Amino acid sequence: MLAQLEAALPGVEALAGTAESIPLPDESVEAVTAAAAFHWFDTEPALREIHRVLKPGGALITVGNGRDLSDPLQAAVQEVVGRYLPTSDEMLGWLRIVEASPLFGRGEHFETGYEQWFDPDGLAERMGTVSYVARLPEDERAEVLARIRAVGEAQPQTPFPFRYRTIVRLWPRL
Repeated sequence: MLAQLEAALPGVEALAGTAESIPLPDESVEAVTAAAAFHWFDTEPALREIHRVLKPGGALITVGNGRDLSDPLQAAVQEVVGRYLPTSDEMLGWLRIVEASPLFGRGEHFETGYEQWFDPDGLAERMGTVSYVARLPEDERAEVLARIRAVGEAQPQTPFPFRYRTIVRLWPRL
């Protein structure tokens, strides 16, 4: 990913690091952001390191995207793939730790929706990129994708919207 960033933005300084070891001086940044990644961090060491590099008054900001399961199409897809996906607790367990951290203040959040438009094949291709589906044994993956394609074929129009929710959370540094 670092090579991709450097290729896309030559001249921008890119540093190799991790959430648990950020190669920046103490109190040197206004904000630290993580988009669809915080669940991969070792939460408590990452929070200490993020706190270290944030200036007083700075903030930790996370952005997470999720499928809008209140949408009937999303609910139908969830019927197909739900057994392969981690639970909300597994994906969002880090959130409780951040909320309880003495290093950060009370969090605020903003939520919005967006849509991608697909035909049945596009829907199957999209869901085939989900890591938990992509790593299934090939025969099982093919069966799951065929079932997703069938859900798409049952939609009353093509293309059809596939709805998501994005949640932006902000915690001020204490």
